Amino acid sequence: MARVKRSTKRTDRRKKILKRASGYFLTKSKLYQAAQEAVERGLKFAYIGRKQKKRQFRSLWIVRINAACKLNGMSYSTFINGLRKAGIALDRKVLADIAANDAAGFAALAVSAKDALEAAKKTREAA
Repeated sequence: MARVKRSTKRTDRRKKILKRASGYFLTKSKLYQAAQEAVERGLKFAYIGRKQKKRQFRSLWIVRINAACKLNGMSYSTFINGLRKAGIALDRKVLADIAANDAAGFAALAVSAKDALEAAKKTREAA
């Protein structure tokens, strides 16, 4: 069987891993095997982090909306329920931005949510 010469493929692959590992501590940036393990681990955390980022932002938006709701005398859940009943379809990202930057606009949304809840309560009692 003929001997396989790998040409530059092995060198290129190793250089790619070592380039990704530059900046890592001690042998993780110098020796191929340690660098490969560190890079694979880092890529795994990067993949997981991209999923966690979405969760963390949604959580942050909810905290901001809840804080603004408390200033307007209602809870987060009743506010969201009131918006649904009022037919206002704003996502949490936009609501959090309004809560942080436009207090008067958020207060108007809170009033419309309260009014929608009152109207729903009256129709329930009438039926």
